Amino acid sequence: MRLRELREDSDLTQQTLAEYLHIRQNTYSQYETGARQLPIELLIQLAQYFHTSTDYLLGLTNVQEPYPPVGKKAD
Repeated sequence: MRLRELREDSDLTQQTLAEYLHIRQNTYSQYETGARQLPIELLIQLAQYFHTSTDYLLGLTNVQEPYPPVGKKAD
């Protein structure tokens, strides 16, 4: 996952994102290192926070732009 890369590029701390997600910093750290699996709900929250797709966070695409909202056509 690209969590660390996005976090560092945004000059954020693990603590800042942990507070946003309402979890402990060490739990967030484990998500970032892959020691613990990120729950889908938190994956979605992080994709929304960073304005990207879950596929990008998971490394399934190199396209950082988010998908269009459901029910709307892409420009």
